[in-house]
Amino acid sequence: MNLNDLKKELPYKWRVQSIRFGKATCVAYIDARDCQDLLDEVVGPDKWQSVFYEENGLLFCKVGILCNENIWIWKSDTGSESNVQKDKGHVSDAFKRACVSWGIGRFLYRLTIQTLTTKQWKGKEYPYAPEKDKIIFDGDTLTKYINWKIKNN
Repeated sequence: MNLNDLKKELPYKWRVQSIRFGKATCVAYIDARDCQDLLDEVVGPDKWQSVFYEENGLLFCKVGILCNENIWIWKSDTGSESNVQKDKGHVSDAFKRACVSWGIGRFLYRLTIQTLTTKQWKGKEYPYAPEKDKIIFDGDTLTKYINWKIKNN
């Protein structure tokens, strides 16, 4: 088991973090399942575990890895609520942040935050792709567009 393998770059997606003043700020992310798959691959499905607990009103997750066949090493972090699925997003965020302590997804913090212009549709602002004259409504289209934009700039 080489724990440095937890630091490898994984396929990632883009999401809108915020929309203000005609600009959409977009950040890269990975799913919690991607973290789980990498832990299974690198350390083995029976050699890691996660535990959730509350402390001072905050939800924490700790991820433990069995090292040297008999010693569990734990790293933990807290998460924030999601705008989409409040409780599930909070749990997922805490888990992913604990995984970052092990190096999983740390590469995401080195990626440049992307800023897109927005366009109004039915009273709400959405990311806009001027080269294609298209409003972006979903995450898959957003990911494809930003990856295309990075590749062609």
